[in-house]
Amino acid sequence: MSMLNLIKQCKSIKQLHQIHALTITSNLLPHHPLSILNILLSTFTSLLNSKNNIKTYSNSFLTTYALSLFNSIPNPTTFTFNTLIRIHTLLSSPLSALKIFLSLRRLFLTLDFHTFPLILKASSQLHSLSLAQSLHSQVFKYGFLVDSFVMNSLIRVYSVNDRVNDAYKVFCESGYRDIVSYNVMIDGFVKNFKLDRARELFDEMPQRNEVTWGTMIAGYSQAKLCREAVELFNEMIGLEFIPDNIALVSVLSACAQLGELEQGRFVHDYITRNGIRVDSYLTTGLVDLYAKCGCVEIARETFESCTNKDVFTWNAMLVGFAIHGQGLVLLEYFSRMVGEGIKPDGVTFLGVLVGCSHAGLVCEARKVFDEMETVYGVAREGKHYGCMADMLARAGLIEESRELIKGMPNGGDVFAWGGLLGGCRIHGNVEIAKQAAQQVMEIKPEDGGVYSVMANIYANTEQWDDLVKIRKSLGANRRAKKITGTSLIRLNEH
Repeated sequence: MSMLNLIKQCKSIKQLHQIHALTITSNLLPHHPLSILNILLSTFTSLLNSKNNIKTYSNSFLTTYALSLFNSIPNPTTFTFNTLIRIHTLLSSPLSALKIFLSLRRLFLTLDFHTFPLILKASSQLHSLSLAQSLHSQVFKYGFLVDSFVMNSLIRVYSVNDRVNDAYKVFCESGYRDIVSYNVMIDGFVKNFKLDRARELFDEMPQRNEVTWGTMIAGYSQAKLCREAVELFNEMIGLEFIPDNIALVSVLSACAQLGELEQGRFVHDYITRNGIRVDSYLTTGLVDLYAKCGCVEIARETFESCTNKDVFTWNAMLVGFAIHGQGLVLLEYFSRMVGEGIKPDGVTFLGVLVGCSHAGLVCEARKVFDEMETVYGVAREGKHYGCMADMLARAGLIEESRELIKGMPNGGDVFAWGGLLGGCRIHGNVEIAKQAAQQVMEIKPEDGGVYSVMANIYANTEQWDDLVKIRKSLGANRRAKKITGTSLIRLNEH
């Protein structure tokens, strides 16, 4: 039937709705309900894989439409139920997916190899270990342990529930382990911060693909093992694997953390030479690299070349301006961001406040801080308060800084009181410095830095008796650790 082909060719949910309406007005649907409704539901599921389609409509609208199709199908089969469960997992509605699965069970319909991976995915979204274990027992009961797709889903659900040892037990007991099995298990180890075990499994794999390499590189980068991430990426390139965006962004992040500008440029050149499409995800990694390595103008050029910037791309650029002290430029870009309809988040405002702090833009920072919740609906967190307290104190507005901290929901954290203490050191305000130091010592007694700051304040104000006392206090506090500073510079290409 040409109408079925027409449905399959739909590129958007809007088009699907139009064809659906056409099947009703042309009186085709009443004559062929099963074939038309099934293909409508299947095509709808495929369209949900596109982010643009999901962004256009609310989840409630999409689930309502899917249920209306499902409820119109006479005598739905296991395939139909599986499709509906898949739709709800794609829309992150795991409880609804579970209810549909229970309806399937109550109707005594036959379960198949597609049912359990789908409902196990819903279980992963719910982070329910008891549900995962119950489903595992049913997988065993109905003889689906021989299916690698089901086994891989079990490995993932146990890993998501922080039961990586159980996941590994399932992995070892699997009669047929494919490359996906290894990748899922390595990802489980990585997400549970067991990098050594992930690397052991990586090294013993009979074969690897781009996902394997990307997962391992991302694990190293996220664990701050940046040199290992860079070395593994170079090994991957040497073996002529094509890195995916996860590997590329992860190695760019590692380069940014190490200050390895030349290695980062090599990665950027690799992207250009191989014609890899630079999407917002990759652009964010490149902007972050160049900004952190001191090349803010190259970061800006890279940023401007991106046509589909998201909030993360904007944040990377704003933070780049902040760390380079370009407060006025930062505020201009923040206005552009809002003007282009990008909703700022907590990271955005932290970057703006840091940039204002570095540039001494106190009035502008006050305005942004005040508008965070009232205008933009973004909740203030401890770091936002800490940044404001630090900036006010450095500007000599000690009392205002203290009042701000007292107004914090939790009464002030170590960042806020530490910022106030730093301002007191600059402006020689001994009395409030004592109060701030006492707060820091109570919140974080192992912080030895507060003793050093107070010693400097007492020395600068020639309060020698207090200087002796604070040094004795440091010696008596066995929990306190001295904070040592480190720096890294490249002397030559070796």
